[in-house]
Amino acid sequence: MSSRQFATFEVADQLFGVEVEAVQEVLSYNEYTPVPLAPPAVGGLFNLRGQVIAAVDLRVQLGLARQALQGPVMNVILRGDGEPVSLLVDKIGEVVDLEDDTFEPPPVTLSGPTRDLVVGTYKMDGRLMLALDVRSAVDTYRVTS
Repeated sequence: MSSRQFATFEVADQLFGVEVEAVQEVLSYNEYTPVPLAPPAVGGLFNLRGQVIAAVDLRVQLGLARQALQGPVMNVILRGDGEPVSLLVDKIGEVVDLEDDTFEPPPVTLSGPTRDLVVGTYKMDGRLMLALDVRSAVDTYRVTS
C-alpha cells in the first residue's frame, strides 16, 4: 500500500497539510515589513538568512480575518516555482504518513475560498486533514468565490 508524508498545521482549528516535498522549513518569526499596495493576503516580507521571503496569510486566503503579526508567528516556508514563499499559520503540527486509500475528494459541503485551496481530505484518527494545493494557497491574485 502506498503512502505520502504531509507536514501538518492548523488555521482556525482546522487541520491542513502539504506534502513534505513542498516544505523547505518551518519556523517562528516576528519581524515583518509591510508591503504597500500588495494584495490583502500578503502579510509582509521578512529576511531569512539574507533571502527576502513573502509571507502569505493563509487566514486571508481562506476568507478569514487577518492574523495579527505581533510577536512570533508560525511560518511554513514552501518551495515555490521560483522563490520560497511563507504561509502564515496559527499552529504547527507534525509530519504524518498517510495511506493513499484514506484520501477522498473535497466534500461537497466544503465551500467558499477553502474549496478552491483544497485538493482533498485524508482521514486521520478522529479528524480530517485538508490537503492544500500549494500553488493556489500562495497565489495572492486568485479570484475567491
